[in-house]
Amino acid sequence: DYNEAFNYYTKAIDTCPNNASYYGNRAATLMMLGRFREALEDAQQSVRLDDSFVRGHLREGKCHLSLGNAMAASRCFQRVLELDHKNTQAQQELKNATTVLEYEKIAEVDFEKRDFRKVVFCMDRALEFAPACHRFKILKAECLALLGRYPEAQSVASDILRMDSTNADALYVRGLCLYYEDCIEKAVQFFVQALRMAPDHEKACLACRNAKALKAKKEDGNKAFKKGNYKLAYELYTEALGIDPNNIKTNAKLYCNRGTVNSKLRKLEEAIDDCTNAVKLDDTYIKAYLRRAQCYMDTEQYEDAVRDYEKVYQTEKTKEHKQLLKNAQVELKKSKRKDYYKILGVNKNASEDEIKKAYRKRALMHHPDRHSGASAEVQKEEEKKFKEVGEAFTILSDPKKKARYDSGQDLEEDGLNMGEFDPNNIFKAFFSGPGGFSFEGRDGPTQVNQEQLGPATFQALKW
Repeated sequence: DYNEAFNYYTKAIDTCPNNASYYGNRAATLMMLGRFREALEDAQQSVRLDDSFVRGHLREGKCHLSLGNAMAASRCFQRVLELDHKNTQAQQELKNATTVLEYEKIAEVDFEKRDFRKVVFCMDRALEFAPACHRFKILKAECLALLGRYPEAQSVASDILRMDSTNADALYVRGLCLYYEDCIEKAVQFFVQALRMAPDHEKACLACRNAKALKAKKEDGNKAFKKGNYKLAYELYTEALGIDPNNIKTNAKLYCNRGTVNSKLRKLEEAIDDCTNAVKLDDTYIKAYLRRAQCYMDTEQYEDAVRDYEKVYQTEKTKEHKQLLKNAQVELKKSKRKDYYKILGVNKNASEDEIKKAYRKRALMHHPDRHSGASAEVQKEEEKKFKEVGEAFTILSDPKKKARYDSGQDLEEDGLNMGEFDPNNIFKAFFSGPGGFSFEGRDGPTQVNQEQLGPATFQALKW
């Protein structure tokens, strides 16, 4: 019952204030209660009263070590060995103190190298011997924050603040976590509070300045974007990205915002690059995946678009995301077929008359008789193109087939076998009759009727 023991030792000290062992015993009790700073004071008083008090020196050294002052602890254990060179406890504790000093040195070097994982490892080992050292805990928490392990970092900082609400280092780390989680306004409040406690706190000062600058630039960029001033918004987001490379979450949002600006400026490849940078920084950032996927769709990079939409749908299974994925899959399927619009040289919104004119031009351009004097290789290529032009016209001139083609459905379901398709039938029907253009083929003119072509195509060919 350490609390009760503490009370009795206090009464003993009040009665006999010059007894070294009473202070030593109360120090041991306070150590068991985890109150190492108070225990240190009692241990120091015990050896002031009696410099030969071995247990007093041991307890002072243990308190120093628990609080992270390994140098002071070493001096205490060396004093014990001067008084009792066979004291095994002092020998072991001296080794422990030396180990802590080594971990401190390694951590200092690794922090400069930004090897934060190794620093966390060193601090965990050091805290096994120095469990009450706030300095080690703060360094560990700062490195956890720099590694993006914010909940762990916040937990460590909060524990210290519960014991010492004025600890500037803990306030700084708490603000750092909020800053890196893009809660910049709240972060500034913690940085300001840390500076009130320690006006010369360099890290809190720098972080506060960066946080305010980042918040201002981002807000200015958002305002410019809303006003439609995309060029200015681009410049502001770019400036914001240069403020603090370590702020991963905020920079991910800035890259995505700049990607949106680039998409508005129709700089789609640049927009894709920005969104890629965003997801590299934060691979859970759904908005960046969606923005990049849309840019992939706009640049007809359908496989990449499907990949991004799959990632989004796996993360958030909403109806909207499911539909976006389905649309991308349809466009991917369509992209793997012949592009009949491209073959005719028309856009996807071409009118019936534009499709007819395009067919007339391309059919005459690629008709085999026009290339009868060319090499066998050229003739074969032109025959292939002539057939593709006929295929394209057959599909795009038939409203039903065109609708199925546009929706990505299989045309084979309509019984259209392009392997058995004869483009000459379409050509002869198109260019024969009143107002037509007479183009005699190698086999002579051929009359083509409605039964041969099908009613829809036959009607589409009529002028």
